[in-house]
This record gives sequence, structure tokens and C-alpha cells, in this order.
Amino acid sequence: MSANLEYVNPEGACPAQGLYSHLTRVKAGELIFVSGQLAVGADGSVVGVGDFDAQFKQVFSNLKDVLAGVGTDFNDVVKFTTFLVASQHIPSFMRLRAALFPTLFRTDMYAPNTLLVVDRLVKEDFLLEVEAVVRARD
Repeated sequence: MSANLEYVNPEGACPAQGLYSHLTRVKAGELIFVSGQLAVGADGSVVGVGDFDAQFKQVFSNLKDVLAGVGTDFNDVVKFTTFLVASQHIPSFMRLRAALFPTLFRTDMYAPNTLLVVDRLVKEDFLLEVEAVVRARD
């Protein structure tokens, strides 16, 4: 997390229900809005058809590449929004995120995340999509 971002769970707020904070305070800087990342490989094909774990890994790999492309990383994320196509994937999402986030973030405080279950994504083969708001570095 950069000096210009602070993840906060305000006193008196209920406990967060996962690996996220209730809010991010952005002290300064330009914001970047990253479109939802999908399980798309470098060749444009869908990665991991029917395999939630493989798609999760590809989505976060793609997000990492997009962030690097603008000189940022996960420590600059202000907020995530996650879309799943089935509520049955929530336990897998929580398990995979619990394993991955400590490797991506410098602290054990993580960006806020809104998790939504939707009917479908742009292609039926996609099982999840993750978008982000990011603070640009100075």
C-alpha cells in the first residue's frame, strides 16, 4: 500500500466478511479505472473452461499485467469489484484469494471488494471477472 492510500475498518463498523477493508482513503493522486479482467490467454482464448481455479489465476495474472502496464501494482488498488456467475464459487474464491493476496500486498490490509453473483458474463465460458480502481503513482 502506498503512502497515499490507507485501508480502513472504521471503529464501530461491523467486521469485514472476508479479506477486504470497509474503505480506502485516497490522500492524493490520479485515479485509474481498470475494466473487468477475464480469463483470457495471450492468444485471446478462454483459459480454464469449466475450471474456476484456473480462471481465477488467469484473471489475477491479467490484472497484474494491466497494473504493471501503467506503472502500478496491487498495493495501489483502491477498490475491487468481483463478479461470479455462480454462488457455489464463493468458497473457492475465498480460498484462492486467501492464498494469493498475501503474495500481492505488502500488508495484511486489503482493498475493499464488492462481490456480486450475476447471471452470466460476456461469454458463457467465463466464470468470474474482476475490475479495479487504482491510484496512479506520482
